[in-house]
Amino acid sequence: MSRRVSIGTWAYTIGPYSAHPVPFDTVCDKLKELGFDGVELGAFPPHPNPGNPNGPDADWPGALPEKSQRAELRAQMEARGLGFSGIAANLWGEKLLNTEDPSKYVQEFRRNCEFAVDLGIGGVRVDTVQPPTILRELDAATAFKRIGSTWRTCANIAADHGLNMVWEFEPGFAFNKPSEITRVHDLVDRPNFGLMYDTCHGEMVGVVGARQEGEKEVFASQLEFIRFLSGRIIHLHLIDSDGTCHKDANGEDETSAHPPFGLGHLNFDELVPAILKASDIPHDWWTIDLCFWPNAWEATAACKKAVDALVEKYG
Repeated sequence: MSRRVSIGTWAYTIGPYSAHPVPFDTVCDKLKELGFDGVELGAFPPHPNPGNPNGPDADWPGALPEKSQRAELRAQMEARGLGFSGIAANLWGEKLLNTEDPSKYVQEFRRNCEFAVDLGIGGVRVDTVQPPTILRELDAATAFKRIGSTWRTCANIAADHGLNMVWEFEPGFAFNKPSEITRVHDLVDRPNFGLMYDTCHGEMVGVVGARQEGEKEVFASQLEFIRFLSGRIIHLHLIDSDGTCHKDANGEDETSAHPPFGLGHLNFDELVPAILKASDIPHDWWTIDLCFWPNAWEATAACKKAVDALVEKYG
């Protein structure tokens, strides 16, 4: 299978770019110029999104509440020769683990599924919303019960829309230990629900154990972690790791740093074949993730060349 290469558009809208986001059209024009095949859409302002979860949409940047608007965007992307490898749903304003009533979360997930279908996107990315410290406020059994129930409902909704539901585990969100990851996957237990493997998160979660509550649970290498997750991976993000986290406004560890290729220590000649052997990815996309990197815009071209080289070897 030949591979198409995309990049997550959130790299140009959040973190260091939150005060000066790169417009979506500018991103797409530049990516086309660099030879990308598409984008993974961060479906939140100011880039295209399904609209204000609290309504109204009038002053919500990037809102595309109407099917006609979405059809126009889809046509524009097709005219550029660009596709969508997936979307990251804007669910961070909702409660997931710390509520007995997940109806608002489920409602917003459904809206993102409808948005994805209208744009011809095959999968919706989610995370556990709350930080790992939330498990200090409620017992683990309750948290597992809630996420299992809510995400089963969401996976069923995604299936009804012909979509996959992809969980991106990472240091900055609850259930960031390997055994917790497989437990959640087993609890949801739906054929269209699987894991996203981000090579930087893989290092920070599986090897470093960043932001794990209590006793750390790690492997000697990512290769062991990947084997542990065999058969569960359905989406892939490629980026380097230097073994550190991005820092929040208070200088505390937030989530994986996502340095560009060559600024970390990962051996992709080992990792990529191992991931391909352990995964069951139902599409041909490989996605670059420069989330929170301060010079993501300038680093994009070099990252594309690095992934092109991996595609040439393994794709």
